[in-house]
Amino acid sequence: MRGWVRVLADHGLQVVVQLLVDRFAASECEEQYGREVIDADGYFGENIAATYDESTADMSRPDVVGPAVDLLAELAGSGPALELGIGTGRIALPLAGRGVPVHGIDTSRAMVDRLRAKPGGDAIDVTIGDFASTRVEKSFSVAYPVFNTIMNLTSQDAQVHCFRNVAAHLAPGGCFVVEVMVPELRKLPAGQNAVPFHISESRWAFDTYDVATQAMNSNYVTITDGRAEHWSIPFRYIWSAELDLMARLAGLRLRDRWQDWTREPFTSESGKHVSVWKKPVG
Repeated sequence: MRGWVRVLADHGLQVVVQLLVDRFAASECEEQYGREVIDADGYFGENIAATYDESTADMSRPDVVGPAVDLLAELAGSGPALELGIGTGRIALPLAGRGVPVHGIDTSRAMVDRLRAKPGGDAIDVTIGDFASTRVEKSFSVAYPVFNTIMNLTSQDAQVHCFRNVAAHLAPGGCFVVEVMVPELRKLPAGQNAVPFHISESRWAFDTYDVATQAMNSNYVTITDGRAEHWSIPFRYIWSAELDLMARLAGLRLRDRWQDWTREPFTSESGKHVSVWKKPVG
């Protein structure tokens, strides 16, 4: 640990990040270009699920969750909601608490087990499967993946299939809501492919980008007793215009786009967006 801190002090964060990128280059290449996922729960197995709520505690604050639940409850009206990648229930539980029937789809039984263990979690129906293709035999007023979950689908085809699958689940007039980051390519220095987003004494995190394929990996390095443990998860980053085209292919039309759940205007400086596409009534 002291060695890395000394490198950070002497050479700066960008050098440290690049050294970490080089150190994990082999494993990262496998992640980006299709290494088989051995865990039945995908990239969110028991080892991740055990600490997921703790590691994302900032995302569970009332000021973060409240505006999201407000919008989703408004769009659901008197109808049910479908959450893609329901996980441990950060959004589903408070939404259900507002009287909205929620059904979830998720590949990770370990994450869903955490949902089930929470008050009210056993009342939420969950189907285990890939949300790009898994079908639920009912229709919904609103469907949504939050917190970049759409990027867990690591190919363009899978993302297109997701839009079509959602469109098939929506009732006429229903809405598809996506919360997703704006790719941070403007932060990439010339010749670099890594963007750090967290650094502390015991945890470092950075994203790496392949601008040719839109492949992206989020990398997490945890330091315990001077030893580093690395975990990486692959994504496919996606632009708002590309999402709009996928929606059109699925028969949906853009209704609204904001920079966050508080419905502030989306601008060229926004770091993420919350977009809403609507299924025509006729």
